[in-house]
Amino acid sequence: MSVMETSTRLGATEYRVAIEKNTSWRQLAAGIDPELALCFTASARCGCFMQAARSLNLKATRLRRQLVQLETQLQCSLFNHSDNGLSLSRDGLRLHAQLIALAHERNLPVIEQPLIRLAVADSILHDLLGRGLVALLRRNASLRLDIITLDSELSLQAVSADVVVWLGETESPLPGPSFATTEPRRLVQLNYLPHIAKRYSRVASRPECVDDLAGFLLVQWQQDSQVESLRPWNALVDQRLAGAVQLQSWELMLEMIRCSACIGLLPHYMSHFDRALIALPGLFDQPMRRQVWMAVNAHSGGDAQVRMIVELIENTFNERRAWFES
Repeated sequence: MSVMETSTRLGATEYRVAIEKNTSWRQLAAGIDPELALCFTASARCGCFMQAARSLNLKATRLRRQLVQLETQLQCSLFNHSDNGLSLSRDGLRLHAQLIALAHERNLPVIEQPLIRLAVADSILHDLLGRGLVALLRRNASLRLDIITLDSELSLQAVSADVVVWLGETESPLPGPSFATTEPRRLVQLNYLPHIAKRYSRVASRPECVDDLAGFLLVQWQQDSQVESLRPWNALVDQRLAGAVQLQSWELMLEMIRCSACIGLLPHYMSHFDRALIALPGLFDQPMRRQVWMAVNAHSGGDAQVRMIVELIENTFNERRAWFES
């Protein structure tokens, strides 16, 4: 009969007596429920209950309950708490040593997590999804996530992923991913407007028509240069013989607009994302719009972690609905 079975059938007093009768820590370690042992060893390794919970994809409250259950079962304290953090007690050190020895003997494999591949347009990742993904990883430290940035229609066609978020035309998701997906969903429509940093734009001197842009340096993200729906802006930049900068980096373009008195074409939510920027409406007669689309791989869409990523994306856009409607 295992120690676990003994502890189940005997009361706490009898179980403690069994320990005191030279029942070895090795036997105790062998009889501990695997989930409790995992919670204990993760806490010992991390030296922090919060970090241990993250590594196990558990809530911290659940981890603490598991550890209290283990301490109650063993009738001893496994941790010492001090201003310097968390450390193992004498009994905790004994138990940890035996659990490590057993793990080596059994050669227990690491539980492999499925690899989730997320392909997302560079600007959407930077402006909208980045913070949510960081929060997700803080809660799920064992997650295996491959994030792929889409920088062109060619990369969209070539990529293979579980979830894809891309910028396309408002009427059709094509061209979209080349692999089998669920029906693409419209997430939000983006209106594009020229933007400038507030500190470089007094109300009296702000451009009110296209001709007023002649005295400003224009900066263009190269990925937008061939987008048909952005043709009015692209045509203006192409006509420039001076005062135009082409950039491959979305982040660098934003930095140039913030710090170099440049004017660049950005989605209209940008003044919510960065309060230092202000839109310049009314410069172009023709509206410039794009659609954010999302599709899920037809073969992996039912996976729990894929659904978690999809839910994160949906919640992000829902929470920022006011950004897109203003």
